[in-house]
This record gives sequence, C-alpha cells and structure tokens, in this order.
Amino acid sequence: MKTVLRPGHIAIRVMDLGAAITHYVKVLGMVETARDEQGRVFLKAWDEHDHHSLVLREADAPGMDYMAFKVEDETTLHDLAKAITEFGLDVEWVSAGEHPFTGERLRFTAPTGHVFELYAHKGLYGNGMPTTNPGIRADDLKGIHPSRFDHCALIGDDVEGSYRLFTEVLGFDLTEQVVDGDEKRAVFLSCSTKPHDVAFIQGPVKGKLHHMSFFVDSWAQVLDAADIIASNDVPHEVGPTRHGITRGETLYFFDPSGNRNEVFSGGYIWYPDRPTLTWTVDEMPKALFFTERKLNETFLTVVT
Repeated sequence: MKTVLRPGHIAIRVMDLGAAITHYVKVLGMVETARDEQGRVFLKAWDEHDHHSLVLREADAPGMDYMAFKVEDETTLHDLAKAITEFGLDVEWVSAGEHPFTGERLRFTAPTGHVFELYAHKGLYGNGMPTTNPGIRADDLKGIHPSRFDHCALIGDDVEGSYRLFTEVLGFDLTEQVVDGDEKRAVFLSCSTKPHDVAFIQGPVKGKLHHMSFFVDSWAQVLDAADIIASNDVPHEVGPTRHGITRGETLYFFDPSGNRNEVFSGGYIWYPDRPTLTWTVDEMPKALFFTERKLNETFLTVVT
C-alpha cells in the first residue's frame, strides 16, 4: 500500500441544498451523518466506515470545493507537507474539527487549479453492521446505494503538472493515459489497486469538476441504477455502457445543480508492476465509450 491510502472525501457546491439532499439520500442512497453551523451537510456511502465522504455546501454556482485523500499517519502527513512545498506549491493547514470527527487537514492547489486535502484521521461511523460476525449488507438501504465514493475526474489546463505532482510527490501510479503525440491529454492515477483514484483531463480552464464517481458491486446494479434515475426523473447523460479506459461499467447523470455523478462497477485490479496502458487521441471515443465508439456531445463540454 502507498502512504496515500485512498480517496477520503469530496466537498461540492450545490445551488439548492434541499434538492441536493433529496438527490444524494433518496436517489443515490447516501447516509446523512452530520450538519454543521456553516450549513454544510455530511454524508457517506453505506459500506464506508469513516464518518463522511461527501460534503454539500449551498452556493451560487455548482462545482468542487476540494477532494481529499487519507494518508497512513500523522508522520506521513507532515512529510508530504514538506515534499509538496519543495515541489513549489503553497500549503495550508486546516485545524482538527473543522470537519466533524476529522483531524487536521493539509490543503494545497494542484497545477490544474484543483484544491486537494490530505488527512490522517477521521472518526468511524460504521456501516450498519457489527465488525464481529457481520452480515453482508446493512438494513434499510435506499436508492442506488453505492458502497463507496470511488474517484473523481477533473478538468484543467496543466495535466502534465498535476501528473508530476501526483506521481513524483504523492506516489501515485499512472495506470492509463490518452496522448496526442508527446502530450498527455488525460492521465488516470491510482494510489491503490483500483484502475484510478483520480483522473486529470486537459481543458482550457482551471479547477473544473468533470464527475465524481460512486462504486457499485455489479453490472446488474448499474442497470438497476438506470431504472432508479429514470423513475426519479433525474437528468441522464450516458449509459449504462462500458468504458475502454479502466474497462469499467458506467452510468452518468446529473444532480439538481448540474454536478455530474457516475455510478461505476468492474474495472481491472492494478498492481504497480503492470504496464501503463496508452490510448491515442484519435481513439478517444472508443477509449471513453467502448461499445458505442462515439462521444456524447455534452460529455467533454459540460463541467462544473
């Protein structure tokens, strides 16, 4: 395992907090765990033990405030603060308790303009089952009920810079990439055994969210998710279908503020001695949507 363990949480902006809560609790099936004096709402996927993985904040425009990764321990956190500073980025410390049940967080902005956090401690909330002689699923699951927050895909204007930060400083592996000659147009990066924990896609802007993804256990659950969003009149974009990149099964749709959600399943297991897979930009339609081999007109143009 890496010193950076896994995605920990994503904080997003929504324009109607009530509508967002209904979407993420009733349709997606997240569990609300807390609200704070700032008006933020904290949620988790059902099979996550940590207190929260999604933070909602009401604002005038949608998008991502920050994405966070959990690291091994406090020593690792402070070592990475030094390494990020030596890379040339400013760091900021967010005090323990600013998120409920969460230790101090290290915050920095990647070259693509996205704000990231690292932290070492978050209190346990549990997944609705005991840890001794547990069952296989919690009671009273709602909606799509993904088991975890899985990854983000982010659009920005310096993919090479963020690629270097995440591989050279944070220890991520490059699992797949899309190239145009010598230029990296998209990189898929893993700190675990997943095909990706974060992806960066080249665009003419800084700090944009393409999508946040939630993992379900099977292709059948992706199909069921499509029925659930249709039954709830949720704006649908693509799928159910399969990616070429990651080989994952996928469905894309939007929350009431226009933030793109993905339900994702499958994909291969990544080990650091696997070769990086490369797609050329002329094969981008097949790389993104292997079955259709064509791009939806909104997929690379609508971001928040």
